[in-house]
Amino acid sequence: MMTLKVNGHDHQIDADQDTPLLYVLRDDLKLNAAKFGCGLGQCGACTVIVDGKAVLSCVTPLVLLEGKQVTTLEGLGTLSEPAPIQRAFMEEQAAQCGYCIAGMMMRSQALLQRNPKASDEQVRAELAPHLCRCGTHMRILRAVRRAARLMDTAELSPMDNGSAQ
Repeated sequence: MMTLKVNGHDHQIDADQDTPLLYVLRDDLKLNAAKFGCGLGQCGACTVIVDGKAVLSCVTPLVLLEGKQVTTLEGLGTLSEPAPIQRAFMEEQAAQCGYCIAGMMMRSQALLQRNPKASDEQVRAELAPHLCRCGTHMRILRAVRRAARLMDTAELSPMDNGSAQ
């Protein structure tokens, strides 16, 4: 039995320590945004954020996660209140089939958290491990740029409304 912190909540997990995180997220916690694509860490569909870093959950065993914070797409926002990255991907219509997009959003989120002013080249390099056959790459790039602007605006908002002194 181990405690796994996912999306800000502690979960008691009864699984072998070698179990990939993806299986626990999908099967035990019913968090289905991270997808099983290749199972080999080669497609990016299963990407989540662990302590601020993009991680391929299909090849990350539970034993490496004790005491760490796991964030899935479900932990970023909701349908009624999407996070900036989610909102930007919707506004730019950056998904077609949608299979890879959750992983791309998570990797983009991790990049923008550590580098809010990432260049197009940095975004492209960050997303290079992801396989996408839908052809929305330019929309995805626009969505990441839009998310960076939305995140910047969200950080400024509390000061703008006079709540910060």
